[in-house]
Amino acid sequence: MAISSPRRWRPAAAVLAAVLAVGPFAPQAQAQTGGGKVLRVALVQEVDHLNPFLASFASSTMIGRMAWEFLTLPSAEDNTPSPGLATSWKASDDKLTWTYTIRQGMKWSDGQPVTAKDAAYTFNRIMSDPKAQEANGTYVENFASVTAPDDATLVIRTKAPQASMNALDVPIVPEHVWSPIGDMNDPKTDTVPVVGVGDGPFLISEYRPNELVRLKANPDYWRGRSKVDELQFISYKNADAAVNALKNNEVDLVNRLTATQFNALQGQSGITTSKANGRRYRDLLINPGAQNAAHQPIGDGNPALKDVRVRQAIARALDPQVLIDKVMGGNAQLGGGIVPASFPAYHWDPSDGERLKYDPAAANAALDAAGYPKGPDGMRPLTLRLLGKASEDFSQRASDYVVSWLGAVGIKATKQLVSDNEVSDRTNRGNYDLAFSGWGTSPDPDYVLGKQTCSALPATAGSSSSSAFFCDPQFDSLYQQESTELDQAKRAELVKQAQARYYSQVPSFVLEYDNPLEAYRSDRWASFPKQPANTGTIMEQSGYWSYYGAVPAGESSAGGGGLSAGAWLGIGAGAVIVLAVAGTAVARRKKSADDQE
Repeated sequence: MAISSPRRWRPAAAVLAAVLAVGPFAPQAQAQTGGGKVLRVALVQEVDHLNPFLASFASSTMIGRMAWEFLTLPSAEDNTPSPGLATSWKASDDKLTWTYTIRQGMKWSDGQPVTAKDAAYTFNRIMSDPKAQEANGTYVENFASVTAPDDATLVIRTKAPQASMNALDVPIVPEHVWSPIGDMNDPKTDTVPVVGVGDGPFLISEYRPNELVRLKANPDYWRGRSKVDELQFISYKNADAAVNALKNNEVDLVNRLTATQFNALQGQSGITTSKANGRRYRDLLINPGAQNAAHQPIGDGNPALKDVRVRQAIARALDPQVLIDKVMGGNAQLGGGIVPASFPAYHWDPSDGERLKYDPAAANAALDAAGYPKGPDGMRPLTLRLLGKASEDFSQRASDYVVSWLGAVGIKATKQLVSDNEVSDRTNRGNYDLAFSGWGTSPDPDYVLGKQTCSALPATAGSSSSSAFFCDPQFDSLYQQESTELDQAKRAELVKQAQARYYSQVPSFVLEYDNPLEAYRSDRWASFPKQPANTGTIMEQSGYWSYYGAVPAGESSAGGGGLSAGAWLGIGAGAVIVLAVAGTAVARRKKSADDQE
């Protein structure tokens, strides 16, 4: 979860704007709604990058999904792979060559045609440029070659069979815009002249760091123009400020609500609340000895944490159910594996014998055995830093519980609550002992598992490839097996075995799976498609369905899932579901973000 930090500046603003928003845009946004249907979305997480090769925060990847089409994307109905830039795809008999038919007639917003060559360029740039691998490098590690024999055909050859070939969550960018850029860290890659050239349902038209990202509806989008004329993603310091803006009709949609905020909004005139089954897990990183790809130590983590007995003891000293009950207000499920329960085919839940249950006596015994006895004052020779986000209610409140629980077993923990980007930077560099983190996962488990492999270790300190600096041969072997297993039942079993191994080694401890709490102005917007249909989230989807299919108040939707027009159609190419619309999502690593938390 991580990256280089975005530019940080906050202009002076009126007192009300300073209270409600990071910048002065919330009051202005309301005034701008008269010229068209403007959907105003509150962001309570910083944007790290708009550059899709680097973007990792949930806020950033969510915006990127609007601007660039993917080969395929999880359907709004049930997360099954559906066509995007690719209309169909097929594998060779040996499962080593995948051929995608690229949709014809699409154009980039500057008028240039979208072709298979753009897709080939995107994947080859990730394969050849280490800096371009930060967000999506794990998808291409097994690629042998990517070619475009003609404008309508993309051919990917893999070194071994790859189970995720219809779930490559990689935004395809225009070659003619990005190929002249030699350095992915060039600041211009986060500016509108570069990121504004897209082919998605919306096009980025303005970016003011820590204040506003504005997008306009793409009139030439292949599914048809959205009923939303303009999207505004407006930055707020925290959820309290965002909720106040919602109540004052300054924004239309907010998420990451606390239970108290959610309950207070229920029943309010003009506001509808939504509780979803989430695709995110929230964990506590426990630095196992950060290292780079050459296996050289990096960062300043406490060396005691290299001992798995110490990491397991820390897990047993914590009571996640209390965090769920007291901090989350019951709006979460108890954690286990790194694939959330919302994806039941691949989710793993530890048995009673496997679960690291809250057991201070067992934690004390393990710490004694590891060579860290208590002194006369009841404390051990262990002092750990606990890193979290100052803007996040969970970090603020959960940190007090964690400090108390660790103190009860003789470990002194000190809270360090800082900005989102500082959390990301410090965890990327291995400069932490413990850190609250989280990740939004994709329906296919390959990505989130791949981020935990030895090959995901960063080339240099500060790059954002690794999830938790985990490097374990047994886990890697299970990952390699699952990633090449095309039998779903066999693959699911391997995925669960890999999660069990990760859990036992505790490079991080999955605390819970969020039930996202959201709210919107139903006096301005009649409905939003959820993913999956009826039970899923509105914001932070593995797609663009909620924004693209939003229905303004007073209008009706014709078609499935609240989309303005369309129908669910079964098509070939692996019996996928496609959402055809007329007229209308990571994980981890960079280090502490989307798709970091």
